Amino acid sequence: MAGRGASAVPAAPARRARVLLVAGEASGDLHGADLLAALRARMPEVTVFGIGGERLRQAGMETVADAGDVATVGVTEVVGRLRALVRAYRRLVRALRADPPDLCVLIDFPEFNLRLARAAKRAGVPVLYYIGPQVWAWRRGRVRKVARRVDRLAVVFPFEPPLYAARLPAVEFVGHPLLDRVTVSRGRRETLVAHGLDPDRPTVLLLPGSRPNEIRSLLPDLLDAVRRLAGAGGYQFPLALAHTVPRAEVQDQIRAAGVDVPVIEGDTYNLIAAADLALVTSGTATLECALLECPMVIVYRVSPLTAFVARLLVRGVRHIGMPNIVAGHEVVPELLQGRATGEGIAAAARGILESPARRAEIVGELRDVRRRLGRGGAAGRAATMAAELLGAGDRG
Repeated sequence: MAGRGASAVPAAPARRARVLLVAGEASGDLHGADLLAALRARMPEVTVFGIGGERLRQAGMETVADAGDVATVGVTEVVGRLRALVRAYRRLVRALRADPPDLCVLIDFPEFNLRLARAAKRAGVPVLYYIGPQVWAWRRGRVRKVARRVDRLAVVFPFEPPLYAARLPAVEFVGHPLLDRVTVSRGRRETLVAHGLDPDRPTVLLLPGSRPNEIRSLLPDLLDAVRRLAGAGGYQFPLALAHTVPRAEVQDQIRAAGVDVPVIEGDTYNLIAAADLALVTSGTATLECALLECPMVIVYRVSPLTAFVARLLVRGVRHIGMPNIVAGHEVVPELLQGRATGEGIAAAARGILESPARRAEIVGELRDVRRRLGRGGAAGRAATMAAELLGAGDRG
């Protein structure tokens, strides 16, 4: 028969898709790991490299720079990280030019990522932006920049798609990724007993932030508020420590303040759910408290120069706390800059702790904030967008 004895030529194996992913902060590392897991479920052979932290490494990403080395907040705060930022940026640009990946996935971290998106587009690499730049707060003119540099945009707040509608139709509200992350495994009494706390005492939880500079700036005032609240009410004051913050630094401040504040690691969501009130640094933790319907007082402080620049750039946003932004009005108190004092924090806390009606009103409004943030599955929807850009349906 014709062809007998002729050796068959084996088909060339399908080339693995390569993705450059950048998550420059702790929250981006967390959400990036969920996205990578969801993408791998669709495309098991995909390889991913870029900037991330421990969670992305555990998910199988090769990190060329660590998120903790490049994470920054504000104008003056960036100076200490500038060398690491420039080094990481140049390395990624070289990779884009020398051996372009099939897709660039950018998570939050806008100052760095929008610049890298331009380099990716010049290299002919499609760009998916997940958890897009907060154009609704900072420089709405960025919408044009995002539209030029990004192929698809996955946003996590319901009010974002209309901002891009005229310039970038490929925008999808995927829901907030914290909806899948923020869960509890124990009831209030069990949680408090597990940490040596009294389940019959009202509990005020301290969430001082995930960055060392936040701890240095705000923890002294939070501890001053604890000292002022401790005299009456029978309150107890656990502190939930972020894994990015040195325990010794926090404990040194607590000893210096002379207050009783147990430091607890690795059980933040159960503690939030068990607390009557949280004193929380503005950031991701405010949404975590909202999703667990925990009333809070939000505090924040940046350098005077950063605050001055923010006043020049921020337009049309009256609040800094995400629960208040999502609700469109002040659901929980915000104490910023000079108002974030121990005296002010304690007074705001008493206004909630000593008024059951006020606390119930806040819980109801936080429940509505949760509803507005959509349904679970954000990482899966973003992963589907990534797979579509990678042409997953055409791959062997």
